[in-house]
Amino acid sequence: MPLNTSMLLVHADWVLTMNPQRQILKDGAIAIEGDRIVAVGPTLEIEKRYSSPEVRSLAGKVVLPGLIDSHIHTAFHLSRGLADEAGSQKFLFERMYPYEGQLDEEESYWTAALCALEELRHGVTCMIDPGNYHPKETVDALGQAGVRAIVAKSAMDIAKSPYGSLPETFNETTEEALSRSEHVIEQFHQSHGGRIRASLSFRGVNNASDELIKRMKAMADHYGIGFQAHACFAKETRDSSTGAYGMTEVERLDSLGVLDENLLLIHMGWATPKELLLLRDHEVKVVAAASSSFHNGYGNVTMGKIPELLEMGVSVGLGTDHASSGIVDLVQEMLLVGCGYKETRIDAEIMSPETVVEMVTTHGARCAWWEDEIGSLEAGKKADITVLDTNRPEWQPLYNPVANLVYSATGTSVETVLVDGKVIVDGGKVLTLDQEDIFTQVRKVMPSILEKSALAGKVSPNWPIQ
Repeated sequence: MPLNTSMLLVHADWVLTMNPQRQILKDGAIAIEGDRIVAVGPTLEIEKRYSSPEVRSLAGKVVLPGLIDSHIHTAFHLSRGLADEAGSQKFLFERMYPYEGQLDEEESYWTAALCALEELRHGVTCMIDPGNYHPKETVDALGQAGVRAIVAKSAMDIAKSPYGSLPETFNETTEEALSRSEHVIEQFHQSHGGRIRASLSFRGVNNASDELIKRMKAMADHYGIGFQAHACFAKETRDSSTGAYGMTEVERLDSLGVLDENLLLIHMGWATPKELLLLRDHEVKVVAAASSSFHNGYGNVTMGKIPELLEMGVSVGLGTDHASSGIVDLVQEMLLVGCGYKETRIDAEIMSPETVVEMVTTHGARCAWWEDEIGSLEAGKKADITVLDTNRPEWQPLYNPVANLVYSATGTSVETVLVDGKVIVDGGKVLTLDQEDIFTQVRKVMPSILEKSALAGKVSPNWPIQ
């Protein structure tokens, strides 16, 4: 007699399991009980072994593990259009820090809600936020959305470095930075049914003291969590580090004894050969973020060594970074990172679509320190699942689902998303958030954001407006 389960997904045209064998199933099925996958296999086999009061046919669909965005600033989602045509220093110190430094609690909630709406709509089930200054509002919004997330409180205790000066609202002592960061762990780690976890974040290496970095590493070890930082994302940050400390950013972190498997470094486009070896030897995780580099001209794809890091066995996730660089669509991000290296290396084979899909699934799970529960469709794993509709022009003809996913699809073809076995996107609609209310609230706070950040005169088109 078949075993009863809470849900059966059957007759999927293609199931990309991302299991250790990387099996792809045709006419595949998934049995779910509660928040876990109990079986994955051919539909005929699964239907013989399991029954359910809820059976969903996924004919015409491609199914894969929930996508993992390894780097997204939820606080920047109300900044789309505020930092165009701006290089690294101008982007941060003239646009984004003035914007972020003025966000209040209400605005922080709505920026996170808008971010969650866009991420879910594009198939993301787990995101890693590098931290902001209103973590409670971030957690409230992400918790309501039903998404899985790593959150943090942003920490920087050096107000002025050769790279630039922080807004006054960001200034805090080392003790304040550590205390406030620890409060986020105590208050939010393992909240919302375990979907929300905390990490630590010294946001920029050059704006963090040696003491802050070392004590943050000790705190991460104490709580058994990860910690993260932006590093090597522009030539200027590398030069700032060598000028101030006589060594590059990763070399400095190595000298402080903090390179470890619980460290996540974001961008890494300007890493030196020595730094690459340090990353490999200490099992540090890395995140690539192609779209922000393309948008702001950081040179991370031109100078970056993501293909080499992957070949060296380093876990490399993929991040959309922020709305101010345009897209927050991890499916499109896959095209950018894969084809960006093909173009800069003049090598059509350097980044296969299979490698890129691993970056948003298995590698992303390791970057989130969550690989025991997410990142693949296997019995015992969390039922985090993304379903894409192939009855669309960009998916046809469909010879190879991996290639079509990376090279022709966009996140708008996402039809269904499950997190913890619950359907939270159905028919392309996010069920856990009120889309129209979010849009209304975003329009409401826009004038205040422009006024407080003093960016009103810097964001108009170059063409005349009548």
